Amino acid sequence: MTERRRVHSNPAFEAQFAYCRAIRVGNLVHVSGTAAVEPDGSVTPGGVGPQTARCLAIITAALEEQGASVADVVRVRTYITDISQYEATAEHLQAAFGGAPPTSTMVEVSGLVDPEMMVEIEAEAIIDPERDAAD
Repeated sequence: MTERRRVHSNPAFEAQFAYCRAIRVGNLVHVSGTAAVEPDGSVTPGGVGPQTARCLAIITAALEEQGASVADVVRVRTYITDISQYEATAEHLQAAFGGAPPTSTMVEVSGLVDPEMMVEIEAEAIIDPERDAAD
């Protein structure tokens, strides 16, 4: 069986909902839907732009813990509660992935697990086996 390496970012919340932040299987890294949650458990204030930035910071940290980077991301799914605010989200996605854009989906959803959450992002990455062997 291929080894599975898990990353946790908020163990209490993850235990409640039975998931981990990211899991690496071989050279694939799957990052769970990531909302803008601060270390104290509160939702990042300031609207969809700051929340998108926080989501991407959490995703970046999970990728790095698994030996990957945003350059390894091949797919992103973004769930936003108000599609009219897509530009603020797109701005942060462009800043994070503009040099190596992944495939991407953005959809409007009626709500997320906390009413203060405005955006949730998931990502998938493939780590180059040659680079991984060198690490």
